[in-house]
Amino acid sequence: MGHMTGGTDGPGSLDSSPGRDRPDATVIQYELGETAVVVARGEFDMNTSDPLTDVLHAAAREHSRVVLDAAGVTFADSLLLTLLLRVHRQTSLRVAAPSPQLRRVLELTGSDKVLDVRATVEDALVG
Repeated sequence: MGHMTGGTDGPGSLDSSPGRDRPDATVIQYELGETAVVVARGEFDMNTSDPLTDVLHAAAREHSRVVLDAAGVTFADSLLLTLLLRVHRQTSLRVAAPSPQLRRVLELTGSDKVLDVRATVEDALVG
């Protein structure tokens, strides 16, 4: 059964500051065999990253391979980058289909040379 968290602007939100006009940050997890797949959508920064942090660390403890479907990540700061590098040290992390914004962050920091970045989720599930 999948795990879903999210919502930065609704009831029970992570950040309900007045005047914030930002898309929701949503995290969904499911399993395919021995692999945990974590789907991240939205903006991930110090106000919205806690659910993703919790899900990725739990997945890394329980699975030998974790795939992050990052196609829907619209904003990522150094906090997300640090999280990915930490999870990478815990398990086999594959970052799949990173959005153009996230791909740029990975390239600028050289993290694309350290992390296993794949073009698609399907590619990340193979091998």
